Amino acid sequence: MVREVIKEKEKIVQAIREKVSRSQIGILSDFKGLKVEEMTGLRHQLQEAGAELKVVKNTLLRRAAAADSPIAPLVSQVTGPNALILGYGDPVALARVMTKFAQDKPILKIKGAVLSGEFLSPKDLEALSKLPAREVLLAQLLGVLQGVPTGLVTVLAGVIRSLLNVLVAHRDQLAEAEGAVEGATAGKEEAEGAAGGNEV
Repeated sequence: MVREVIKEKEKIVQAIREKVSRSQIGILSDFKGLKVEEMTGLRHQLQEAGAELKVVKNTLLRRAAAADSPIAPLVSQVTGPNALILGYGDPVALARVMTKFAQDKPILKIKGAVLSGEFLSPKDLEALSKLPAREVLLAQLLGVLQGVPTGLVTVLAGVIRSLLNVLVAHRDQLAEAEGAVEGATAGKEEAEGAAGGNEV
């Protein structure tokens, strides 16, 4: 009987670890005081955002959040009744859902989140929720990337134009110098010719 219980607990821990490994973001919240219909509504919103809510005993959650786990930074927050929300899609969309829900139902307390192994406080999560949607960010990035080649060509054209101006100016200076030398030589030859013509 005891072995069966241990095996069952180990299955739960492994299942959480597997879900965590696939998630983009993990959010830990205290759901104490939420009504059943409110929890059901939250689960529905989370499902639409590509996320799920898991209520797990703290001992099992701590085991699942061992040192090598992506949700390890949340271990210090695992006290009291906890719901672990795991997002498999856009972290910003999930942050938006959770922040709005917590504002509408202040009884739900967001304890913290973890994104790419980094702990996020409730304020950090709120800041994340205010970022533009993933599609908007991608469109902005694409706009920047499209502007890079044009900007690069403009810069290179400017450099080449400046180099050509320098070369043309240098050529003109050489031509003027050669003209001056030729003029001076011609004047000298004329002077010598005139002096030679005066000799008897």
